[in-house]
Amino acid sequence: MNPGYPLSTPDIARKRRELAPAQQAAFDAFGKAVFAEGVLSTKIKQIVAVAVAHVTQCPYCIRGHTKAALRAGATQQELMEAIWVAAEMRAGGAYAHAALMISEAAETTKASATPHG
Repeated sequence: MNPGYPLSTPDIARKRRELAPAQQAAFDAFGKAVFAEGVLSTKIKQIVAVAVAHVTQCPYCIRGHTKAALRAGATQQELMEAIWVAAEMRAGGAYAHAALMISEAAETTKASATPHG
């Protein structure tokens, strides 16, 4: 792993639990509930998690959810296709937000062309 990211170790997990035990327990329960079988299968939920982890760029999530997705029956091809969906969505967000720039530029240009008097 990148030297900027320490390995996630049992000692780090223990320290997190010690520093905020109630919050850690709530987070653990939340994760179990979210990834439990439901309308979406655990496999699909883990594939979504891998894609989202690539958008959030969390190396810990990428590693952990890749393992969980594979254990849930996902294939590498399914994971890669989901990552491409995530990449398109991230690029699409930048593209769509160009509307803000276009609108702001039009307003700024209009304001600077208006004589002040």
